[in-house]
Amino acid sequence: MRIGFAAPTCGSWATPAAITEICSRADELGFASLWTFQRLLFPQGTGLSETYHSVLDPMVSLGFLAACTSRARLGVAVVNLPFIAPIVLAKQAAAVDVLSDGRLTLGLGLGWAPEEFIATGATTERRGARAVEYLRCLEEIFSGEVDFAGEFYEVPRSEVLPRPVQRPRPPVLMGGWVPASLKRAGRIADGWISYSAADLTRIDESVALVRQGADEAGKDPAALEIVVRGLVQLTAEQGADRRLLTGSVHQILEDIHRLDGDGVTEVFLDLNFDPEVGSPSADVAASIERAHEVLEAFAPDSATT
Repeated sequence: MRIGFAAPTCGSWATPAAITEICSRADELGFASLWTFQRLLFPQGTGLSETYHSVLDPMVSLGFLAACTSRARLGVAVVNLPFIAPIVLAKQAAAVDVLSDGRLTLGLGLGWAPEEFIATGATTERRGARAVEYLRCLEEIFSGEVDFAGEFYEVPRSEVLPRPVQRPRPPVLMGGWVPASLKRAGRIADGWISYSAADLTRIDESVALVRQGADEAGKDPAALEIVVRGLVQLTAEQGADRRLLTGSVHQILEDIHRLDGDGVTEVFLDLNFDPEVGSPSADVAASIERAHEVLEAFAPDSATT
């Protein structure tokens, strides 16, 4: 199973210097991937986590990562497709893929925050059907020649260059957690990305639904990418009731092997959701130190032995 790492994306540590230092080191250590995520706004009076208070744009961040890394794949988990036209996202994705020499993995979600739908003028109606058409439109744009007229999206006959380096396109993964969205990911995408609040002790149930969707669509379920966001907390040895990926190095390595057995193909370790890291008031030096500790402890050569 591949092991990735979440780039500093939110809060006080999402600075050029910290991103360069941490992600360059992850690249050197052989981490398979580096990940960002999207949050457009932080509604007043909300009960949302401080993680969402100050978040860099994910695609711009990936362009920055393309310049300070050379090997790790660059992923977004996720861009919410209702908030951006397919042609705009396709141009952004192609640019990142070109600038990274073919390292982009594009994660798409359907959105969940009502305030973000209002702010972008998007609708929650028929999100599933829109997602299916959105991917069809993206694929045609990525071909370089597009003439698309669907129910929800239209792109006049045009050339759209440059094309992505990866052919026919970068891998596209879908988010989601309800059964319909899990099966849809298996049907129309190259795989699935779990969300931050996922119960990792039951991830095998979600994996089964994703693979069921692929099978029903006549695709090979074994070929799907199953990517898990792992909210890691490296601490002293914990008791039996601990949350997965929380505890000592040994305990977390056991959890990683458990996820491998549940059908997960990649887990990326994410410190952004730790309130002592992802908050705008977090101590930057302490966050960077914690990141280096996690990087050194779970460098792929160590985590797979």
